[in-house]
Amino acid sequence: MNKESSDILALSDVEELKNIVTDTLKMAQQKGATQAEAGLSVAQGLSVATRMRDVETIEHQQDNGLGISVYFGQHKGSANTSNLDPAAIRKTVEAACNIARYTSEDRCTGLADESLMAVQIRPLDLYHPWHISPEKVIELALECESAALDYDQRIVNSEGASVDSNAGISVYGNTHGFLQAQQKTRHSISCAVVGESDGKMQRDYWYDISRNPDHLCAAREVGLKAAERTVKRLDAKKLKTRQSPVLYVPELARGLVSHFTSAISGSAQYRKASFLLDAVDTQVFPEYFQLTERPFEPQALGSANFDAEGVAVAESDLVSDGIIQSYLLDSYSARKLDLQSTGHASGVHNLTVKNTGKSFVELLKTMHQGLLVTELMGHGVNNVTGDYSRGAAGFWVENGEIQFPVEEVTIAANLRDMFQNIVEVGTDIDCRANIFSGSMLVENMTIAGTD
Repeated sequence: MNKESSDILALSDVEELKNIVTDTLKMAQQKGATQAEAGLSVAQGLSVATRMRDVETIEHQQDNGLGISVYFGQHKGSANTSNLDPAAIRKTVEAACNIARYTSEDRCTGLADESLMAVQIRPLDLYHPWHISPEKVIELALECESAALDYDQRIVNSEGASVDSNAGISVYGNTHGFLQAQQKTRHSISCAVVGESDGKMQRDYWYDISRNPDHLCAAREVGLKAAERTVKRLDAKKLKTRQSPVLYVPELARGLVSHFTSAISGSAQYRKASFLLDAVDTQVFPEYFQLTERPFEPQALGSANFDAEGVAVAESDLVSDGIIQSYLLDSYSARKLDLQSTGHASGVHNLTVKNTGKSFVELLKTMHQGLLVTELMGHGVNNVTGDYSRGAAGFWVENGEIQFPVEEVTIAANLRDMFQNIVEVGTDIDCRANIFSGSMLVENMTIAGTD
């Protein structure tokens, strides 16, 4: 992305985009809609991918999108367009209105309550364009991959390196009079390589992501980390089936949290498709466990002032002393449950697991003997029963120290038991997503390997 293209988006007339949303809502009302909401996004980006020291792809992206939902009483219709010309928008509004006339009545449909709309808009520092030429982006991707390929002679192949930069503006408005714009950037560097030893291959990767390009790891460091991880996995062994503690690295630990948030989502609750039905005010985690949402963290990937319906978000404890404090509700699921929206129409915002004060090295020593999991495979999680079974790879630990890499095992338990058996959360917090967590030590899981 060159400097000129970044500045064009950074200086885009936000008021003009707001006017498009305002005009769209007016069209809907003129067509007879009793309520309406619209979301408009404009984004551009550059992506470069290399493989085996050659440039594989260079992609410039320029995307526009407008979505409109109209409500005729309790009948809803939605339509989308990528064409922002007035005539195209008019046809899109007409399409949404026509759809609404044929949909069934639903008492829970409609805009979020007007009293819940965000009023205070805080500066979150989410917009940092990367003023960099395509040639420099190519150079970074090649540097990243070359560092990985040159790390060790056992690195024999590459799945490639990529450098991505994206910037965008989004506007949301509805007929309550809510109208707000957000500007965001997102930049990343990643690399994945393949190693070989004694005819057997292993693959691993690394990446970094940030709103601010100045905060990204150096491209060379990302490549070296990917190669180091790959080499450590060579000459992996299998384990015999056993019961054992399992230590999840941070980027996988947040997956356990996401299984929890899925289970307490409003849609899972009103559909009765959750192993944590009616679980508010019950203890699901150990007493020390705290899970807090922090939506106003500057530059964080999950930061926001409002959700996808304009509902104000707030800092709050989702789990306190191991006890669930609330479901995650948008307006529709809230009405289904006779509750109030919690501002989660667009998911969670910087959900943070409080650590227990131990470093990763200290967690290994606490575990003493067990499996350190660095990769999970498959989708063996049943959100209705809580049954959990995933293919895994990682390292076997004895006497608090890593002994050898492990492959082709399955780890299994029930999520209810796993949550209760989280005995430690590390200080090695990973903030590269909207869930912040350190490593998690879970007691007493089944490791299925060779008999």
